[in-house]
Amino acid sequence: MSVRANNHIQACHHCGGIDVHAHVVPENFPAYVGSRLPPEWPSMAAAQACHRHVMISGKVYRTVSARCWDVTKRLEDLPGMGIGLQVVSPMPELLSYWMAPADAQQLLRFLNEQIAAMVAEAGGRLAGLAAVPLQDMDLAVRELEHAVRTLGLRGVEIGSNINGMPIGAPALDPFFEACEALGAAVFVHALRPAGMDRLVGPAALQQVLAYPGDVGLAAASAITGNLLVRRPGLRLAFSHGGGTLASLLPRLQQGWSVFPALKESVAVSPVEQAHGFFYDTLVFDTATLRHLVDMFGAGQLMVGTDHPFNFHDRTPVARIEAAGFDADITAALVHRNAERYLGLERTAP
Repeated sequence: MSVRANNHIQACHHCGGIDVHAHVVPENFPAYVGSRLPPEWPSMAAAQACHRHVMISGKVYRTVSARCWDVTKRLEDLPGMGIGLQVVSPMPELLSYWMAPADAQQLLRFLNEQIAAMVAEAGGRLAGLAAVPLQDMDLAVRELEHAVRTLGLRGVEIGSNINGMPIGAPALDPFFEACEALGAAVFVHALRPAGMDRLVGPAALQQVLAYPGDVGLAAASAITGNLLVRRPGLRLAFSHGGGTLASLLPRLQQGWSVFPALKESVAVSPVEQAHGFFYDTLVFDTATLRHLVDMFGAGQLMVGTDHPFNFHDRTPVARIEAAGFDADITAALVHRNAERYLGLERTAP
């Protein structure tokens, strides 16, 4: 039975910041309903106290804490982080684009309903983003409509690539058309990134180094694919500060002015298009944060933490306040930009 998210959300600065990048893993996954259990179907196994192992393809994918599913424990962390409203989305590996579409839809419907239930339980302190099976466009659009219209979620999380397909690919346009029509915010998170074969070291380097690279390429593909030119009402955000885009953008802009073929194919200046995206502040460095504001504009950055995973920003608002911005820019980064991104009505000036 579906639970509709409680959308009575106070979008006001006196509540604290708005964190647009935080994740959910359910305490348990449902049994697969079908004749053959997909090898990628996730399950949970006992771990140390207040933790569980996420099992995928018979291996421990990640060990997560109870804050991933326990609303009370999650909310206890928010005041110390300076957060009044947190936007939760599935752990990216659960997006399951590599599953058969019908299997993925079954899993993602369960996740979306779990998120809606958590939002309802949180009494206005959580909002939710859905997941949809983008390997099947018709199923993805139907699941998006269910998540927004029936469950009351604010938008959708998608991967930085869809089984290797860049998000700027024309094949994804029907999905983005539906997002625009529904007013659904889109959050792009790194997923199964390119370049892992070029890294030397432990598996954690995927999160540390490869994620930003894939997000940067995803954002660049949205520019070279003219995504916002076609869908100007789309509210599209990139995780991890847009990854490497801030370094790629000057080269892309210069190339646009030098190469006629690039000028012909990219309808609007890369810098102008980049200024239409949103980005989270999850870069762990105040100097980098100041650079992103200079590069993308003070109206496009929003708090992101990756809570409650171990590799998260524990002082996101304090980090913004320490960056030396004036009061207006600080307020924009802490909560106002996220209000606009999420489509929240302001309740205070």
